[in-house]
Amino acid sequence: MEKQIKAPEQVLEELGIMLEPPREAVGNYVSHVRVGNLIFTSGQGVDEYHGKVGKDLTEDEGYQAARQSMVNLLRVLKAELGDLTRVKKVIKILGMVNSTENFTGQPKVLNGASDLLVAVFGERGRHARSAVGMAQLPNNTAIEIEMIVEIQD
Repeated sequence: MEKQIKAPEQVLEELGIMLEPPREAVGNYVSHVRVGNLIFTSGQGVDEYHGKVGKDLTEDEGYQAARQSMVNLLRVLKAELGDLTRVKKVIKILGMVNSTENFTGQPKVLNGASDLLVAVFGERGRHARSAVGMAQLPNNTAIEIEMIVEIQD
């Protein structure tokens, strides 16, 4: 018997995540660009977590920040697509972690975003990824993530 796959919005609801409209851009850019069947998002930070991971925030708080950043990215996709079942494949994410010079757990922090994608999309959520440390991010946000997604009509 084939396993029934849940809709991404249903999984999000079960996780207690409601996708509100996307946040407003804070500069002269757009939240995403669609080229054919690909969507390239701008980076999304977070409103709740500020400071450097490894000094002001723990690795676990960084994980939670990455998860929240991914929720913000899913808000962008939901606004563009109307229905997250149209996501065919998450191709790549780039995660930038506002971290101290000595902090080396950026991949563990980014698992907050990656784990959410796999929970929501299953195999379609598995992706290539870069996790890098930054000296500073806008508004002292703990994290900023951007993504590339393949969609289907």
